[in-house]
Amino acid sequence: MRTFVYLDGLNFYYGALKGTPRRWLDPVALFGKVLQSRHDIVAVKYFTARVSGTPGDPSKPQRQDAYLRAVQRFRPEVEVYFGHFLSHPVRMPLARPAGNRRSAEVVRTEEKGSNVNLAVHLLNDGWLDACDCAVVVSNDSDLAEAMRLVKRHRGKRIGLVTPGRRDPSRRLLAHADFARRIRTGALKHSQLPNPIPGTKVRKPAER
Repeated sequence: MRTFVYLDGLNFYYGALKGTPRRWLDPVALFGKVLQSRHDIVAVKYFTARVSGTPGDPSKPQRQDAYLRAVQRFRPEVEVYFGHFLSHPVRMPLARPAGNRRSAEVVRTEEKGSNVNLAVHLLNDGWLDACDCAVVVSNDSDLAEAMRLVKRHRGKRIGLVTPGRRDPSRRLLAHADFARRIRTGALKHSQLPNPIPGTKVRKPAER
């Protein structure tokens, strides 16, 4: 069965990888373990945004770049698509107002574009008959309508993989033919080689 995996990179990172030693991940090997053997993983579409350094961690962009280079060199099935981060000041209510002070101005940073890109690719691949099964790796309910349309109008099987220990979105489950979770053991045994064979790309030191 021709299978495309649509990976919501930031949702996956914060749900399953952040703070763990398993971030040098081989997604093709991982989903080969998560899915049944009848799934032929033709493509893993990885939707993310470029991160910026912070005063406490200025090397974040370099680590991200190293990982994305590594996974694309080692796994030609992986395609990376970028959204972007948008920061802007907003006024938010205080959890504990003090005197007349009820709110404070803060900088809110939001990732934009990845979910839209994922939904558009899911719809486009379905209409082009590029796959028989689409596996969505996310817990963002905004993707439910794209899943519904591809299943109803193109007859594609839809899989849902929920990152981390959170309960899967009911809206997403409503349109999934099957659902899976990612276990720690599968992550542990789905790591890229270090260095990547035939390259000088190595796993960065972890923070």
